Amino acid sequence: MRLKPVPEPPSDLDALREYQRAVPLVPGDTDDCCARLRRRCDLPDRRTANDWLAFLRALGLVEETSRGFVRADAEPTREHVRAGLEEGVLFVPEALAALDEASPGDPLTAADLFAATRDAVPRHDRARNPDWETAWRERASRLLGWLALVGLAAPVDGDPEASGSDPGYVAGDAL
Repeated sequence: MRLKPVPEPPSDLDALREYQRAVPLVPGDTDDCCARLRRRCDLPDRRTANDWLAFLRALGLVEETSRGFVRADAEPTREHVRAGLEEGVLFVPEALAALDEASPGDPLTAADLFAATRDAVPRHDRARNPDWETAWRERASRLLGWLALVGLAAPVDGDPEASGSDPGYVAGDAL
């Protein structure tokens, strides 16, 4: 099963390690883990904390047991996070395929990734959010940021005149 939440990528893997360490070593229920994530990582609300909890689980850095969530005995290395993204996060295979086709002259943007995956966005997400397209475009942007963080994507310097435009990416060194 691939999970949907994709939080804003941290500046580096050491920052990701702090999110993982916010999850207890002794299993805790979702509410306890979300409260701990909010407190230790200065997250704005429970929903953001819940998204981080799910994302950390997708990366294999947190495990869900019968007694609740617990920090996994895994380090957030580039290789481990790459594998977690590839195996556990929705639309990563599509993003990697699109990155493989991209070039510096025609890089992949979040808008391109959204367009390629738009029809596969789960129906319930479309129904519950009247602005679902904006939300999923932003998710595509965050997903490309995560892929760049672990070397699966590389940003392409864009046109300096187009500041504020959607950054483009090509396949990174890990592809």
